[in-house]
Amino acid sequence: MTKPHAHVPDLDDPLIALQAMDWTAVHAALDAHGQAVLPALLAAHTCSTLASLYPEPEHFRSRVVMARHGFGRGEYRYFDYPLPAVVHALRTTVYPRLVPLANRWNEAMGLDVRYPPTHTQFLERCHAAGQRRPTPLLLRYEAGDYNCLHQDLYGEHVFPLQLAVLLSAPGRDFTGGEFVLTEQRPRLQSRAEVVPLALGDAVVFAVHHRPVRGSRGYYRANLRHGVSRLHSGCRHTLGIIFHDAAT
Repeated sequence: MTKPHAHVPDLDDPLIALQAMDWTAVHAALDAHGQAVLPALLAAHTCSTLASLYPEPEHFRSRVVMARHGFGRGEYRYFDYPLPAVVHALRTTVYPRLVPLANRWNEAMGLDVRYPPTHTQFLERCHAAGQRRPTPLLLRYEAGDYNCLHQDLYGEHVFPLQLAVLLSAPGRDFTGGEFVLTEQRPRLQSRAEVVPLALGDAVVFAVHHRPVRGSRGYYRANLRHGVSRLHSGCRHTLGIIFHDAAT
Protein backbone atom coordinates (compact mmCIF):
# COMPACT_ATOMS: atom_id res chain seq x y z
CA MET A 1 0.00 0.00 0.00
CA THR A 2 1.32 3.46 -0.91
CA LYS A 3 1.81 5.73 2.07
CA PRO A 4 0.23 9.18 2.02
CA HIS A 5 2.54 12.11 1.62
CA ALA A 6 3.83 13.43 4.93
CA HIS A 7 1.48 16.07 6.31
CA VAL A 8 2.99 19.49 6.80
CA PRO A 9 0.40 22.08 7.91
CA ASP A 10 -0.20 25.51 6.39
CA LEU A 11 1.46 24.89 3.03
CA ASP A 12 0.30 26.86 0.02
CA ASP A 13 0.02 25.20 -3.38
CA PRO A 14 3.08 25.96 -5.57
CA LEU A 15 0.97 25.23 -8.64
CA ILE A 16 -0.41 28.78 -8.52
CA ALA A 17 3.05 30.35 -8.72
CA LEU A 18 4.26 27.84 -11.30
CA GLN A 19 1.32 28.48 -13.62
CA ALA A 20 2.08 32.21 -13.53
CA MET A 21 5.73 31.73 -14.55
CA ASP A 22 6.88 32.73 -18.02
CA TRP A 23 8.45 29.39 -18.91
CA THR A 24 9.62 30.64 -22.30
CA ALA A 25 11.70 33.25 -20.46
CA VAL A 26 12.90 30.62 -17.95
CA HIS A 27 14.11 28.37 -20.77
CA ALA A 28 15.80 31.33 -22.49
CA ALA A 29 17.69 32.22 -19.29
CA LEU A 30 18.78 28.61 -18.83
CA ASP A 31 20.01 28.51 -22.43
CA ALA A 32 21.93 31.76 -21.96
CA HIS A 33 23.30 31.38 -18.42
CA GLY A 34 22.66 27.85 -17.12
CA GLN A 35 20.34 29.21 -14.41
CA ALA A 36 17.04 31.06 -14.03
CA VAL A 37 15.30 32.57 -11.01
CA LEU A 38 11.67 31.65 -10.23
CA PRO A 39 10.55 34.58 -8.04
CA ALA A 40 8.22 34.08 -5.06
CA LEU A 41 7.76 30.38 -5.72
CA LEU A 42 6.84 29.68 -2.08
CA ALA A 43 5.02 31.96 0.37
CA ALA A 44 6.84 33.12 3.51
CA HIS A 45 4.76 30.94 5.84
CA THR A 46 5.50 27.88 3.69
CA CYS A 47 9.22 28.62 3.87
CA SER A 48 9.04 28.95 7.65
CA THR A 49 7.09 25.71 8.02
CA LEU A 50 9.52 23.76 5.86
CA ALA A 51 12.55 25.17 7.68
CA SER A 52 10.98 24.21 11.01
CA LEU A 53 11.07 20.53 9.97
CA TYR A 54 14.86 20.43 10.15
CA PRO A 55 15.19 19.33 13.82
CA GLU A 56 12.47 16.66 13.44
CA PRO A 57 14.28 13.46 12.35
CA GLU A 58 11.11 11.53 11.49
CA HIS A 59 10.90 13.42 8.18
CA PHE A 60 14.38 12.40 6.99
CA ARG A 61 16.40 9.34 6.00
CA SER A 62 19.88 10.71 6.79
CA ARG A 63 21.88 13.68 8.06
CA VAL A 64 25.18 14.87 6.55
CA VAL A 65 27.68 17.09 8.38
CA MET A 66 29.62 18.64 5.52
CA ALA A 67 32.94 19.13 7.32
CA ARG A 68 33.25 15.36 7.90
CA HIS A 69 33.35 14.75 4.15
CA GLY A 70 35.23 17.81 2.93
CA PHE A 71 32.05 19.30 1.45
CA GLY A 72 32.37 22.59 3.32
CA ARG A 73 30.74 23.61 6.62
CA GLY A 74 27.10 23.29 7.58
CA GLU A 75 24.79 20.32 7.34
CA TYR A 76 21.82 18.91 5.48
CA ARG A 77 19.18 16.21 5.77
CA TYR A 78 17.69 14.09 2.99
CA PHE A 79 13.93 13.68 3.16
CA ASP A 80 12.53 10.17 3.39
CA TYR A 81 9.54 8.86 1.50
CA PRO A 82 6.73 9.82 1.73
CA LEU A 83 7.85 13.37 1.00
CA PRO A 84 6.09 16.41 2.46
CA ALA A 85 3.24 17.28 0.12
CA VAL A 86 4.74 20.55 -1.08
CA VAL A 87 8.10 18.88 -1.86
CA HIS A 88 6.32 16.16 -3.83
CA ALA A 89 4.26 18.82 -5.64
CA LEU A 90 7.36 20.77 -6.65
CA ARG A 91 9.03 17.65 -8.01
CA THR A 92 6.04 16.52 -10.03
CA THR A 93 4.96 19.92 -11.37
CA VAL A 94 8.32 21.51 -12.18
CA TYR A 95 9.75 18.41 -13.89
CA PRO A 96 7.38 18.37 -16.93
CA ARG A 97 8.02 22.07 -17.52
CA LEU A 98 11.74 21.35 -17.82
CA VAL A 99 11.59 18.12 -19.86
CA PRO A 100 11.45 19.85 -23.28
CA LEU A 101 14.58 21.84 -22.46
CA ALA A 102 16.37 18.81 -21.00
CA ASN A 103 15.68 16.76 -24.13
CA ARG A 104 16.72 19.62 -26.39
CA TRP A 105 19.98 20.04 -24.45
CA ASN A 106 20.82 16.35 -24.78
CA GLU A 107 20.11 16.44 -28.51
CA ALA A 108 22.39 19.47 -28.92
CA MET A 109 25.18 17.73 -26.97
CA GLY A 110 24.85 14.51 -28.96
CA LEU A 111 23.56 12.48 -26.00
CA ASP A 112 21.10 9.65 -26.66
CA VAL A 113 19.18 9.89 -23.37
CA ARG A 114 15.66 11.32 -23.54
CA TYR A 115 13.42 11.99 -20.55
CA PRO A 116 9.79 10.83 -20.24
CA PRO A 117 7.01 13.42 -19.92
CA THR A 118 6.09 12.76 -16.28
CA HIS A 119 8.19 12.58 -13.13
CA THR A 120 6.52 9.32 -12.13
CA GLN A 121 7.82 7.71 -15.32
CA PHE A 122 11.30 9.09 -14.73
CA LEU A 123 11.36 7.75 -11.16
CA GLU A 124 10.34 4.32 -12.47
CA ARG A 125 13.46 4.46 -14.66
CA CYS A 126 15.61 5.42 -11.65
CA HIS A 127 14.13 2.76 -9.38
CA ALA A 128 14.54 0.02 -12.00
CA ALA A 129 18.26 0.84 -12.02
CA GLY A 130 18.52 0.65 -8.21
CA GLN A 131 18.27 4.42 -7.59
CA ARG A 132 15.56 4.29 -4.93
CA ARG A 133 16.62 6.74 -2.22
CA PRO A 134 14.86 10.13 -2.27
CA THR A 135 17.15 13.11 -2.88
CA PRO A 136 15.13 16.25 -1.93
CA LEU A 137 16.89 17.83 1.04
CA LEU A 138 16.94 20.62 3.60
CA LEU A 139 20.22 22.46 4.14
CA ARG A 140 21.15 24.56 7.17
CA TYR A 141 24.04 27.03 7.39
CA GLU A 142 25.17 29.14 10.34
CA ALA A 143 27.84 31.84 10.63
CA GLY A 144 31.08 30.67 9.00
CA ASP A 145 29.40 27.86 7.05
CA TYR A 146 29.66 27.39 3.29
CA ASN A 147 29.09 24.74 0.61
CA CYS A 148 31.96 23.82 -1.71
CA LEU A 149 31.36 23.78 -5.45
CA HIS A 150 29.89 20.43 -6.44
CA GLN A 151 27.46 18.47 -8.65
CA ASP A 152 24.52 16.36 -7.41
CA LEU A 153 24.75 13.25 -9.61
CA TYR A 154 23.92 10.22 -7.37
CA GLY A 155 23.83 7.48 -10.02
CA GLU A 156 23.58 6.50 -13.68
CA HIS A 157 20.28 8.29 -14.28
CA VAL A 158 20.58 12.05 -13.82
CA PHE A 159 18.01 14.68 -14.74
CA PRO A 160 20.11 17.63 -15.97
CA LEU A 161 18.32 20.40 -14.03
CA GLN A 162 17.53 20.94 -10.37
CA LEU A 163 15.94 23.50 -8.08
CA ALA A 164 16.94 25.29 -4.87
CA VAL A 165 14.45 27.39 -2.87
CA LEU A 166 15.66 29.93 -0.29
CA LEU A 167 13.66 29.48 2.92
CA SER A 168 15.29 32.35 4.88
CA ALA A 169 15.30 36.11 4.35
CA PRO A 170 18.65 37.70 3.37
CA GLY A 171 19.54 40.65 5.60
CA ARG A 172 17.04 39.62 8.26
CA ASP A 173 17.80 35.96 8.97
CA PHE A 174 21.36 35.88 7.65
CA THR A 175 24.08 37.80 5.80
CA GLY A 176 26.50 36.43 3.23
CA GLY A 177 25.62 32.94 2.01
CA GLU A 178 25.06 33.72 -1.68
CA PHE A 179 24.21 31.02 -4.21
CA VAL A 180 27.21 30.64 -6.54
CA LEU A 181 27.41 28.92 -9.93
CA THR A 182 30.60 28.33 -11.91
CA GLU A 183 30.90 27.32 -15.53
CA GLN A 184 33.96 25.84 -17.23
CA ARG A 185 34.12 26.07 -21.00
CA PRO A 186 36.83 24.27 -23.01
CA ARG A 187 40.15 26.14 -23.13
CA LEU A 188 38.74 29.01 -21.04
CA GLN A 189 39.02 29.89 -17.37
CA SER A 190 36.00 29.23 -15.15
CA ARG A 191 33.27 31.85 -14.99
CA ALA A 192 31.53 32.50 -11.66
CA GLU A 193 28.04 33.91 -11.22
CA VAL A 194 26.35 34.97 -7.97
CA VAL A 195 22.57 34.56 -8.09
CA PRO A 196 20.71 36.92 -5.72
CA LEU A 197 17.63 35.34 -4.13
CA ALA A 198 14.90 36.66 -1.83
CA LEU A 199 12.82 34.67 0.65
CA GLY A 200 10.74 32.13 -1.28
CA ASP A 201 12.64 32.58 -4.56
CA ALA A 202 13.95 29.52 -6.35
CA VAL A 203 16.80 29.08 -8.77
CA VAL A 204 16.68 26.33 -11.39
CA PHE A 205 20.10 25.42 -12.74
CA ALA A 206 22.13 22.86 -14.65
CA VAL A 207 23.26 19.87 -12.58
CA HIS A 208 26.31 18.87 -14.60
CA HIS A 209 26.69 20.36 -18.07
CA ARG A 210 24.78 22.30 -20.70
CA PRO A 211 25.21 23.01 -24.41
CA VAL A 212 26.84 26.25 -25.53
CA ARG A 213 26.88 27.22 -29.19
CA GLY A 214 30.33 27.78 -30.65
CA SER A 215 31.70 28.47 -34.12
CA ARG A 216 31.64 24.73 -34.91
CA GLY A 217 28.33 23.83 -33.32
CA TYR A 218 27.52 23.03 -29.71
CA TYR A 219 29.99 22.03 -27.03
CA ARG A 220 29.52 21.05 -23.38
CA ALA A 221 30.09 23.53 -20.58
CA ASN A 222 30.66 21.98 -17.16
CA LEU A 223 28.86 23.58 -14.18
CA ARG A 224 29.21 23.38 -10.41
CA HIS A 225 27.26 25.14 -7.69
CA GLY A 226 27.76 26.05 -4.05
CA VAL A 227 27.09 28.63 -1.33
CA SER A 228 29.52 31.34 -0.20
CA ARG A 229 30.47 31.80 3.44
CA LEU A 230 27.69 32.91 5.78
CA HIS A 231 28.69 36.02 7.77
CA SER A 232 25.90 35.89 10.36
CA GLY A 233 22.58 34.29 11.21
CA CYS A 234 21.07 31.05 9.91
CA ARG A 235 20.12 30.10 6.33
CA HIS A 236 17.80 27.25 5.30
CA THR A 237 17.41 26.00 1.74
CA LEU A 238 15.17 23.40 0.13
CA GLY A 239 16.87 21.40 -2.60
CA ILE A 240 14.74 19.65 -5.26
CA ILE A 241 16.68 17.03 -7.19
CA PHE A 242 14.58 15.09 -9.68
CA HIS A 243 16.55 11.83 -9.84
CA ASP A 244 16.77 9.47 -6.87
CA ALA A 245 20.02 8.10 -5.47
CA ALA A 246 21.53 4.63 -5.75
CA THR A 247 21.00 2.39 -2.72
